[in-house]
Amino acid sequence: MRLKRQTVLLTGATGAIGQAIARELASDGARVVLQFRSDASKAGALAKELGHGAMALPADLSDPASPTALWQAAEDAAGRIDTLINNAGILTPSSVDQSLEDWHRVWHGDLQVNLMAAADLCRAAVRHFLGRGGGRIVNIASRAAQGGYRAEAMSYGATKAALVNLTQSIARGFGPSGVTAVAIAPGWVKTEMSDAYVREHGAAAALSGIPVGRMATPEEIAELVAFVLRPSQTSLSGAVLDVNGASQMR
Repeated sequence: MRLKRQTVLLTGATGAIGQAIARELASDGARVVLQFRSDASKAGALAKELGHGAMALPADLSDPASPTALWQAAEDAAGRIDTLINNAGILTPSSVDQSLEDWHRVWHGDLQVNLMAAADLCRAAVRHFLGRGGGRIVNIASRAAQGGYRAEAMSYGATKAALVNLTQSIARGFGPSGVTAVAIAPGWVKTEMSDAYVREHGAAAALSGIPVGRMATPEEIAELVAFVLRPSQTSLSGAVLDVNGASQMR
């Protein structure tokens, strides 16, 4: 129960990775505040399953006002928040051949959910942590953050690269005040998104570049998040932890 009496705000909590993270942290004793966009019944059932005072809060992170409102709602409901995990993210395909209006729509949407929502929540978290002796931030980035990415998903790669930089800037700038920040960068993870890609392009297209021969599971990501949040792991602050089966190495 390494996280007993710790409260964690987790975005994207009803997706496969989010659910796995929530369950792993609850097994370590944490109280998890689950952000969900639309599926209230799924989020409520997960909160009930987790116990430890878990609760679910709705927020549409595509709305620029929503992230800060979410933090305030979580703070009002839970009091002290010890950890923020920015897990929510979207990948919206685009093409340089589409109209400028559609191109901007995709980029603005990915920027808002993948970067600006995370940045606004980090801002709120840091302000909260500074008055309470510190706190922890974990940002779920992506293998796409380094080395470029697919032509039809450049907005995703660019926003995840910026999220890594944001994480390290927080670690450097607020470490002296007890705030730590770590980015976790998965490659392919077996989720609904990866399943859809496999249905369209075939398993070989997804697995051919992964030397270990399989995708990561959501549980693998969750175990790593829980490890990062151990009280003994403050020296990991600023790290970018790759979880991609040796498909991309620095």
